[in-house]
Amino acid sequence: MKTKDLDTLARALPSDPGLEGRDEYFNSVVLLLLIPIRDELHIVFEKRAPGIRQGGEISLPGGRRDDSDDSDEATAIRETTEELGIRKGKIKIIGRLDSVFAPMGAMVDVFVGTADVIMEDITINPDEVEKAFAIPVSYFEEHNPEEYRVIIEVHPDYIDKSTGRKVVLLPSEELGLPDRYKTTWGGFKHKVYAYRTSEGTIWGITARIVRNFVERIKET
Repeated sequence: MKTKDLDTLARALPSDPGLEGRDEYFNSVVLLLLIPIRDELHIVFEKRAPGIRQGGEISLPGGRRDDSDDSDEATAIRETTEELGIRKGKIKIIGRLDSVFAPMGAMVDVFVGTADVIMEDITINPDEVEKAFAIPVSYFEEHNPEEYRVIIEVHPDYIDKSTGRKVVLLPSEELGLPDRYKTTWGGFKHKVYAYRTSEGTIWGITARIVRNFVERIKET
């Protein structure tokens, strides 16, 4: 590149940078859905059906973007209608929360919305949802999540259990990398949040989203 090309380079740089490598992760969109019950806002949760990914865990409605979706907002609404049977016209998106990155390989974009429904209006899709329930926002305002740490490590190779052979993922020695990268490295501590509720434990990404939402409320 020549010095004279600097202006061209500047114009080519993104005005709204994204996240490089995002396509290597499992990308999904969720909706933190609020409904009024006795004049108090509640968050709608669902317990995932046992036969699907992360079955039995508590989550927010949502999923992977479909080719038919023209935006992430459309994904959040579509997934909510499919999973909870709430008509599209009943859902109003009021904003967004920070996206959540999980080092286990997931990226989640988060919308906040309301729905003019009562719990009796919700008809779950049993292929995806075991049950739906709502918890008052005030519960999370009054109860801080428990905090834990897990260890995240990087393995440049592993032993294939079916053959007993070593499978090299990163040829550290061949690449001339420092010795510390020729065996397991990393070992950093990743924070995990958990809320204990009468409906079960809300933890992981879902708990992190709820915590972020509550922190935003406290800032108002």
